[in-house]
Amino acid sequence: MTTISTEHIELDNAGVARISGTRTKVIQIVMDKMAHAWGSEDIQKQYPHLSLAEVHAAMAYYYDHQQELDLQVAEDLKEADSLRAESSESPVVAKLRAKGHLP
Repeated sequence: MTTISTEHIELDNAGVARISGTRTKVIQIVMDKMAHAWGSEDIQKQYPHLSLAEVHAAMAYYYDHQQELDLQVAEDLKEADSLRAESSESPVVAKLRAKGHLP
């Protein structure tokens, strides 16, 4: 039997997995699936420049490297929470809060 493989994933110079020929990171696809509970077709609609095969390849790459990508997602979320906590309230949010439009 002949094994056939179609490559849709590449690692950039920093070792980040991306959809080949695009700037789309595999982790972006994974985080959208986690955040929105989207299926592959839903993700492809959000990334119309990707084929459904590329979306499936991103998910296959994720499942093959789940532990390291889950760790990266956790680190990214922790960093975002830290930055959010350190940032001051924007003038627009302060103004809306003062008018009683935000808690």
